Amino acid sequence: MENAKFVLEVDLSADTFRADAAGELGRILRYWGGSLRHYELTPGTAETIYDSAYNEAGTWRISPKGA
Repeated sequence: MENAKFVLEVDLSADTFRADAAGELGRILRYWGGSLRHYELTPGTAETIYDSAYNEAGTWRISPKGA
């Protein structure tokens, strides 16, 4: 996996983040930190991220390095 990078994008302007942005982002990071082992971490692998209200909040993906 030398030629790949992990990219996480989260839209912090969503309503769920207004009350406690750090708490909500922490929840997302803990969830995906534990779930990544279920994925093949190769370029092209991606998943939609949802906030605690189950609204779409962003994505993560494995991209080729330099992309």
